[in-house]
Amino acid sequence: MTKYGTFLRAALVTGVASAALVGCGMMSKSNVATFSGAMNAASEVPPNMTRGSGMAEAWLNRDTNVLKYKITYSGLSGPATMAHFHGPAAAGANAGVVLPFANPASPIEGQATLTPAQAADLSAGKWYANVHTAANPGGEIRGQMLPKM
Repeated sequence: MTKYGTFLRAALVTGVASAALVGCGMMSKSNVATFSGAMNAASEVPPNMTRGSGMAEAWLNRDTNVLKYKITYSGLSGPATMAHFHGPAAAGANAGVVLPFANPASPIEGQATLTPAQAADLSAGKWYANVHTAANPGGEIRGQMLPKM
């Protein structure tokens, strides 16, 4: 092999190795935190006896505090009249609305920019998703938003 061929091979190996290391560094830590909450009537405060269930999922960009969310549910006693995130509150406690949803029909999807305090409360597991109906105006199903590891 010539000196030129050896040089090209070394340059190619160095370039591939550098690209791989840069790629690994970019994948090592995501700036998006993921949250979820299984929604049911037993999680309401006080609990009720309806058969509705659902899932609330949310993704928080830690750099921008932009929260994207999706809530799905089924089996409610009637049409949803309201739905929103509440906080700050631990499971078993109630709190005020922190983020209302424009339309309570499933699936509920949207995004909002949170304040630093709201992002901190969500990250601490102190938000919950709540869906209300005429039969259960205080809330029919609820799910505590917990960080997913």
